[in-house]
Amino acid sequence: MSDAGPVVLGPNQPQRFYRGGARIAAFRGLARPELAPAAHVPEDWVGSATAIFGTAEDGMTRLPDGRLLRDAIDNDPEGYLGAGHVRQHGTSPALLVKLLDAGERLPVHCHPSDGFARRHLASAWGKTEAWIVVDAAPGSEVYVGFTETVSPGKLAGWVADQDPAMLAALNRMAVAPGDAILIPAGLPHAIGEGVFLVELQEPTDLSVLLEWESFPIDGRTDGHLGLGYDLALDCVDRSPWDAGQLAALRGVAGHSPVASVFPGAADPYFAAQRIRPSGGVVALDPGFAILVVLSGTGVLRSDAGSLDLSGGMTILMPYAAGQSEITGDCELIRCLPPGGV
Repeated sequence: MSDAGPVVLGPNQPQRFYRGGARIAAFRGLARPELAPAAHVPEDWVGSATAIFGTAEDGMTRLPDGRLLRDAIDNDPEGYLGAGHVRQHGTSPALLVKLLDAGERLPVHCHPSDGFARRHLASAWGKTEAWIVVDAAPGSEVYVGFTETVSPGKLAGWVADQDPAMLAALNRMAVAPGDAILIPAGLPHAIGEGVFLVELQEPTDLSVLLEWESFPIDGRTDGHLGLGYDLALDCVDRSPWDAGQLAALRGVAGHSPVASVFPGAADPYFAAQRIRPSGGVVALDPGFAILVVLSGTGVLRSDAGSLDLSGGMTILMPYAAGQSEITGDCELIRCLPPGGV
């Protein structure tokens, strides 16, 4: 049987090719003087049963007792995930949650769709993702979707030549703390420097790198998922995205104690709820979830006992924890797999 209670998770920050990590340490309240601006640990994989592409276990979460979360779930899938989830998705949580600190602008990239991943990568999932902005300096922005139709030849030329025209061809979207944006699979995008966010995504590490100039990675060998760019670029959405389409990717901020974060188009992939008890009680049905405590203090009570909450905590909620409730003056994001609301 799984441990029935919530599990507090510490940092899980694999090395990546772009800079970041200091904001994650600050968010968690950890003294990490070694995280100079040049640090390359910009992602914290929270409650991860997913490995970095091309590795066996890198990126996977280890529980406090030393077990890989993946193995613990395999040993008791219904205890962690619930019988309904197991019938639908097997022993995968069907979700990967990250904290992401863009210590520099990320390169332009995109992720394959479920269909492309099944056809060419032997994966049941592609990588639709979504962002919840926790912190961003005034003037921060992200880059999402092309402004005009891009022909296959032009895109291939931009990638081969590492032409800065590719970045200039993307829509710029201003972002601020509290914003939520859905990024469908295939949509080319980049996150601007200084943006710190919670990311929900399908449980893969599948990325097609469209830009790598000035980054310590060679996209010609490491950027196309082993497919070669002639095939990999077929997963890119080359259509134009206008202001109305971009607006539809944004979630609508709600002020109720429990508010959905993302637009309805995210529902087949994952869900997130912003929880603000504001001195009241928020009751939660049983279900696998990752909780990210953004700020404040509170108490999480479940059938397995109680846990004091404070800003910067990340918590795995197994299905077996049962009915739970949150009280206090705090704000959380409850991250859920598809069908979890």
